[in-house]
Amino acid sequence: MRLSLEIRFHGRGGQGVVTSAELLAVAAGKQGLWSSAFPIYGAERRGAEIEAYCRISDQPIRLTSPIENPDIIVIIDPTLLNISNPLRGLKREGKVLINAKNANIPFTTFAIDAYKIARDIGLVKSGWPMVNVIMLGALARIINLSLTSLNEAIDEEFEGKSAELNKRGAEIAYKIVSEVYQLAV
Repeated sequence: MRLSLEIRFHGRGGQGVVTSAELLAVAAGKQGLWSSAFPIYGAERRGAEIEAYCRISDQPIRLTSPIENPDIIVIIDPTLLNISNPLRGLKREGKVLINAKNANIPFTTFAIDAYKIARDIGLVKSGWPMVNVIMLGALARIINLSLTSLNEAIDEEFEGKSAELNKRGAEIAYKIVSEVYQLAV
């Protein structure tokens, strides 16, 4: 069976949206998969809406265009559902991973309260819970990416206490994602 995944991340500037896509690509590469990650930049600033993309495949990836019809959408900031349409173009059998206690989205949806996990373990920067890598832990479980590969990617991006807290948050999310709310179409 051929593996090919297109994942689109939605969040706001400063929430680590671009870092999420890049870490996922690195983790996939550590499992021997082909991957690419890139953002769409405009006049971004902290708090502005951001999109980033990641493609993962067992074959070389030649596409470099934005992902219009993703297999999975990751919504790091759930308030974006009120101001834009992050679900646009999602394939009918697509999945959504959202940072929320629950969700009522007409797709197979996984909701995880990454804000709570971040606050509980002290993964906070300038008063803001840092949830991007926590979301990656849940996503890794959903797409069958190993936690070991994700942890190796985290170690390449972060140092010291930051690396340890991010790995801890990813591991918590990885372990509980099977227990979170899921709404089938």
